[in-house]
Parts: sequence; structure tokens; C-alpha cells
Amino acid sequence: MEALSPTMEEGRLVAWKKKEGDAVKAGETLAEVETDKAVMELVAREDGVLRKIVLGEGATVPVGALVAIVGGKDEDISLVLPPTSPAPVVGGGLSRGAGAAPGTAKAPAAAATPAPATVAAPSLHPAPSHPTPGSSRVRSSPLARRLAAERGLDLRLVPGTGPAGRITKRDVDAAGAAVRPAAAAPAAPALAVVPGMAAPPGGVRDVPLTTMRKTIARRLVESIGPVPHFYLTSEIEMERAWEARAHLAGLGDAYKVSFNDLIVKAVALALRQHPAVNASFLEDRIRYHGDVHVGMAVAVEDGLITPVIRHADRKGLLEIAAEAKTLAERARARRLTPEEYTGATFSVSNLGMFDIDEFTAVINPPEAGILAVGRIAQRAVVADGQLAVRRTMRVTMSCDHRVVDGATGAKFLQTVKLMLENPLAMLL
Repeated sequence: MEALSPTMEEGRLVAWKKKEGDAVKAGETLAEVETDKAVMELVAREDGVLRKIVLGEGATVPVGALVAIVGGKDEDISLVLPPTSPAPVVGGGLSRGAGAAPGTAKAPAAAATPAPATVAAPSLHPAPSHPTPGSSRVRSSPLARRLAAERGLDLRLVPGTGPAGRITKRDVDAAGAAVRPAAAAPAAPALAVVPGMAAPPGGVRDVPLTTMRKTIARRLVESIGPVPHFYLTSEIEMERAWEARAHLAGLGDAYKVSFNDLIVKAVALALRQHPAVNASFLEDRIRYHGDVHVGMAVAVEDGLITPVIRHADRKGLLEIAAEAKTLAERARARRLTPEEYTGATFSVSNLGMFDIDEFTAVINPPEAGILAVGRIAQRAVVADGQLAVRRTMRVTMSCDHRVVDGATGAKFLQTVKLMLENPLAMLL
């Protein structure tokens, strides 16, 4: 298992694209692997034959573990074979005997390129390798089973085009309305329930952590514990930003921007004016960045990821809008490359679209700060000594006190407020 991203420590084998005995050429895809951020392709580093698949689909193993053997057609691979052939481990660790291989035979290596697949969390009830007589269970991928359950499709009526007739997401999508709903499908609940999360009445449901969720859990512990957070909250009047966005939208689709685009632009310009915030804590030193790279948190199926808009201070608002839209779409499809989600110098997390008034966000080390953005709402305010109704937005900046002092963070936030309350200032 090769490290397919800078932060990858383990990977889950989603699908093998080659089978034992297949000839492979350098650069050809051997398997799809779910990393902590995306689904990547494990590719061959040299020509040969896929002599042995050591771990099956669904196995989760650390970087460096033996997953397969590529060698010459008649090459003796007995010295690198594990003592036993381990079964796939869904959501677990490395099976016994699947440790790192000695350097006496060719082992598969990989380069990181994004795969076009979207992967769901591992199923608790994987389908059997072969259907049993009279059984209603069929060979299908975890994602195909989840989608079929959501859409009320009977998998027994869906033809599979995968290996050995396995039903894949593509097969479920192709079936669509052509397949009748399963007879026992329950009626839709009155309130929406997140698929795969509900437990049976009176019972519990244990779901193994996905690679992304493991990484989120580890990173949060690394941040909220060691990093001394403090928080600064400000309320920003958004009337002029609201009007500016409406005027731009009136010029046509090419000029549509989101409020988040305006916020990213304002944050980027404020970072350029306050380089003390555009910094990272590195144990024995503070690193001040000459470039401004703004990360924007995007919710995905099993957590969140922060694609990065690089050199955001140098880009126009329309350029930021187009790039943000593309990155968000690629993030939700799990197709980001490591270069697209690493290297941020400051981040923005916006929950305004979920009607959240205000919240505090956890800093993503080694960044020194993150801005949590709430919704824009009409609120009663005092303007020129008179009670009035204005559109306002509350933002909270989380600061790493090892890098950013209170006054430094406050001045940065004042500049963000100035930019958003006077959008024309972003053009200066």
C-alpha cells in the first residue's frame, strides 16, 4: 500500500481493476483505494504479471503493507507470500501474515491520480462471495446496496456487470425505474433519516470508521487539545454586500457569485494586510507565508474536506467564484488531488446555509486561524440612534494563541468587516 497523499497513513481497497494472472504495464491501474481525503488509483510501477492478490476488496491496511505481488510470469514468489491468505478486513486493520514484504520480489507500487468513483462507508453486512440457493442476498458492492435501499430497488432484479456478476453503482443507476420496488420496502418516514445511521428499534448499530472519519477524529484531537484556541466574534452588516451580489446576478449567469465567494475574497485581502495571521506554528518557530491560500470547508458524505483556493488575494471575485464551484463539486465527488486540498494558510467554514447563527470552528493545524461564518438574517439594530432592521452576519474567528494575539486577531477581523460592509473596497 503506497502513500497516495501527503497525509495518508492507511487505505481501504475499494475495487481491484486487475485479476490474478493479468499482465500489467507500468502506469496501469491495479486497484482503487480510499484514502483519508479521496478515492485514488493504485497503479503499477513496472511491467509484469499480477501474480497474487493478498488482500481483497474492503480491506483497510496501513501504508507499506503487502496487498499484492507483481512479478515475472515464472518468477518464484514463495518467499514473499504471507503464511496464510487473509480474508478481507472491512473497516479493520491488517490481517495476520500481510505485513511488509521482503525485497526479494517485485511488489506493486502506485502513483496518485484521482479515480472517478464515489465511495460510501463500509457495509456491516457484506454480500457473500457466492449466492446460496434460495437466498435473497446477491453479490453487490456496499455502495450499490445502499443506493438500492434508498431507491427501493430489489437487487435480485438488477443485472450485475461487475466481476462474477457483481452489482455495482453503475448497475443500480442504469436500472432506475425499470426495476420494480422491493415488495417489503418500508414506507418513507415522516422525517428524513440519514441512510446507514438508523439503528433498529431497541437495538444499536456499530459502523466501522471510514478512512476519512478516522483522519478527522485524529486531526481534531491534535488541534483542540494541543492548540490553545481563543475566539473573537463580530457582527457584520451585509446590506451593501447583498445589493452588490444582486446587481452582479442581474448582469447574467456569468456574474453570479455566492456570499461565500465574497467572504473568501475579503479574508484573502485581510490576510495580505495582516501577515501576522497568515502564519503557521512549527514547534520551534513561526512560519509567515508570503502567499495567501484560503481553504474552504466543504461537507461531503462522510465528513468534510477543505479544498484550497491558491493565491486568493490575487484573484478577482468571478475567478474565485468559478474555482470555488469547481473545487466543491470535485470534493463532493471525492475526486480532489492532494494538491487541491493541502497547503492552506487560513480557512473559512460557512454554515450559514444551514440557518446557523454563529458557531466556533476548530483550527486545522498548522494554520493559525479559521473563520466560522453564520447565516445572513434580518435583525433589529440601532443605526444613527434609531431602531432599524438590517441584514447582518455573525462571524467567529478561532485563533492559535501561540501565533496570534488578541489585538492582532481583532485588527484582522476589523478589516474583514470593512471589506464586507464596503464591497467596493475589495476593488482598491
